[in-house]
Amino acid sequence: MELSLYTTTYNNADVINNFLDLYHSLHMTHLASDLLKKGLYPDQISEAVAAAIRIAKTSNIETNKHFMPVYSGLNEQIVQDCKLSHLGYGLVIMNADKSLPLVGSFQVDILKEFLNDVQ
Repeated sequence: MELSLYTTTYNNADVINNFLDLYHSLHMTHLASDLLKKGLYPDQISEAVAAAIRIAKTSNIETNKHFMPVYSGLNEQIVQDCKLSHLGYGLVIMNADKSLPLVGSFQVDILKEFLNDVQ
């Protein structure tokens, strides 16, 4: 009988990346699924998240700091979800269906804040 020893080798880069993912996730206090309570449908949320990620990438924003795919329990089901930072959450709302009151009022509030800072 042979004795087999299992040794695990850790790649330092993987360990550091895992730590950074955990660190960034601590600053992601929103879930995309929270928008269900604000009147958005799952398809609208998925499209808005995808658009927000595209915008973040084209703006040279590190998406791993603001968007993290996760699974959530919702209505006794497991659903694909996304943890979001404040910036990520704002980008998702800004890119959701423009006919929703939440989206319009959010965009107006952001513009008012911007105009106050400019004056």
